[in-house]
Amino acid sequence: LPDAFLNFLESNGIDPSIYTPRYIRLKPGIEEFESEVKCKPQKLDWLPGFYTLPPNIQIASTKAYQEGKIYGIDASSGAAVMALGIEPGDHVLDLCAAPGAKLCMMLDLLGDSGSVTGVDAARHRLAACRTMLQKYKLGDRCRLFVADGTTFSVIPLGFKEWTSRRPWKERKRTKPELIYYGGHSGVIGLTKGELGYDKVLVDAECTHDGSIKHIQKFEQWGWITLQRRVLDAERTDDLHALQASLTVAQNEDVMEQFLKENITAELTEIDAARNWPCKGGRIRKTWRFDPLTSQTSGLFVAKFRKV
Repeated sequence: LPDAFLNFLESNGIDPSIYTPRYIRLKPGIEEFESEVKCKPQKLDWLPGFYTLPPNIQIASTKAYQEGKIYGIDASSGAAVMALGIEPGDHVLDLCAAPGAKLCMMLDLLGDSGSVTGVDAARHRLAACRTMLQKYKLGDRCRLFVADGTTFSVIPLGFKEWTSRRPWKERKRTKPELIYYGGHSGVIGLTKGELGYDKVLVDAECTHDGSIKHIQKFEQWGWITLQRRVLDAERTDDLHALQASLTVAQNEDVMEQFLKENITAELTEIDAARNWPCKGGRIRKTWRFDPLTSQTSGLFVAKFRKV
């Protein structure tokens, strides 16, 4: 790791030795995957459907991967989805949805009922999410909107208008752009309140300092790029303003600010967390995953309900 990143970790009290394994989520009934990769994935006893694989195992060329029966997703991200307590028939809103692994998991859990609405401000990233839905054959109960998650609402306009061939630059950027609509994903024409989302997931943008997968990308992009795009003080200040990782400023401080500004929000217990291999956050009822304690990417999880 470059000196700039090591200095960043040190200034935030983070041990650089914590960074590691990769996880996969398997759909039921694909035992043939083991014989194909010639190894036995290790099942996680605390997270249903999740397995670990040795880092040298390549899954992209396997039949299971190509047929959409297996996908990579970090166990901490899977835990965040489980915290929602998704039940059959739920309508779930996934803000900051791209690139889509958590979205796919939510659709897996819903099965043949309910719906998931994915929202992201980056059109190209959401397009990659659309590709995932199609690959894994999970798109029937999902719709995707390019929109600002802080102001998103399903505006009561017809489906045909959203699928117009007009160039994106000619459309008003203040309106959500529907780029994917599953046949059983809900009715375009209802406002957010009328649809009634039962659960909402927000995985806000961060510096990714808790994810070695993201940090490793800069080995080919250049460590100077890492310093400019991730560690630059102005950049981190901008991110803090957006969601105001492993750092307290990006987690507990944001949560406290949210609770002060939203008196109808209440922090609640996460029942699934009783079995999680992670630490409690600095605030009761919150949880922190990190590579050293949990053998996952770093993630902070808090659950709220509207009262």
